[in-house]
Amino acid sequence: MSMLKVIEVLAESDKGFEDAAQNAVTQASQSVRNVKSVYIKDMNAAVENGQITSYRVNAKISFLLDDQDAG
Repeated sequence: MSMLKVIEVLAESDKGFEDAAQNAVTQASQSVRNVKSVYIKDMNAAVENGQITSYRVNAKISFLLDDQDAG
């Protein structure tokens, strides 16, 4: 049976929410292997002078654990 682990990360972009989500996956992939899915838990944006300056996501990244030998 496969086991997955989930980590929660925050990421941002000045381009949009989709780019912020991709940044979350890209950065997580540098630290963990076998990323299988991303769930966007929350989205928000920073605003200055009536303009959106950055898009932010709170993402849950799921990845497959490495196989462990029992003995």
